[in-house]
Amino acid sequence: MDVLVIGAGVVGLAVARALALRGHGVILAEATGGIGNGISSRNSEVIHAGMYYPENSLRACHCVGGRRMLYAFCESHGVPLKKCGKLIVATNDLEQAKIEGIYAQGLENGVEGLSLLSGEEARALEPNLSCTGAVLSRETGIVDSHALMLALQGDLENAGGVIAFHAPVERMAREGASWRVEVDGAEPGELGVDAVVNAAGLGAQALARATDDYPPGRVPPRVLAKGNYFGCLGKPAFSRLIYPAPVDGGLGTHVTLDLSGRMRFGPDVEWVEREDYEVDPRRAESFYASIRRYWPGLPDGALVPDYAGIRPKLTGPGEKTADFMIDGPAEHGLPGLVHLFGIESPGLTACLSLAEDVADRLSA
Repeated sequence: MDVLVIGAGVVGLAVARALALRGHGVILAEATGGIGNGISSRNSEVIHAGMYYPENSLRACHCVGGRRMLYAFCESHGVPLKKCGKLIVATNDLEQAKIEGIYAQGLENGVEGLSLLSGEEARALEPNLSCTGAVLSRETGIVDSHALMLALQGDLENAGGVIAFHAPVERMAREGASWRVEVDGAEPGELGVDAVVNAAGLGAQALARATDDYPPGRVPPRVLAKGNYFGCLGKPAFSRLIYPAPVDGGLGTHVTLDLSGRMRFGPDVEWVEREDYEVDPRRAESFYASIRRYWPGLPDGALVPDYAGIRPKLTGPGEKTADFMIDGPAEHGLPGLVHLFGIESPGLTACLSLAEDVADRLSA
């Protein structure tokens, strides 16, 4: 097949690579001038183990399988990573019940390397921590997401695929046995392909609505959840990632580390109506309160605004978090078309597994 993949984030790159490695002709269309300029450049770069998600959900299956694939891929391609592990901590009885549920869910999902620790055992690993109990996840890690995307791009191009930058897709229509795609940007025009994959992230719903004959009722809502990050001045206080019990819309304001050891906090959950990546310094007040529940020693004045990202959620405040939505020919009835909706965390971890799923759906 000749396939057009739309969106050169980590998932779009992985999908394009998987299709090219199967021998298909692949064009990856990206509206901006480079790879990973959207959601993929504004995350915490965490490789998740897979214990948060309901058993047999797309999130659980693709996170656990994708994490194993991702570690192997990074090792074979020289992508920098560190399997630093993480602690999910409780500071009261209600949170203790939550983390025990996460531990049990992780076991059901087949996650390796999990242990339920007492507060004393957790503090023996991280002396600056204050908690009543914790779940230790040994398979959690951090990765250089840009190096990962460059490696995916390299495989794609080595397999004969190409990336068209400054090429926003405006409309798609089924004509006979192929798809006619209208492209704007640097070189406006039309092209015909056998199949299309919509991996446009925050733009996925708009692109689905611009797909002729795709049922409008199948387009899920787009709910924007902004996640703000604050950097932390001074020497890192932890050697592992530290996560509190989850909150509505996210995993709580947690400690993440980059590969140089720099410590930062986030993301929080800020429900927004439009894309906005400014970090309001005033949000630091709520960060201090959240962080000091498990790190009382956080000094005053240590937090500085860093960056923000937007999660492309399908559900809003107070609603049960939706699963990934992969809408392929078997679901909507249009040959050679896959829409990806709501690919937020753990999308980075799951990218290689998601790519194989999409490629399978187009080959069915």
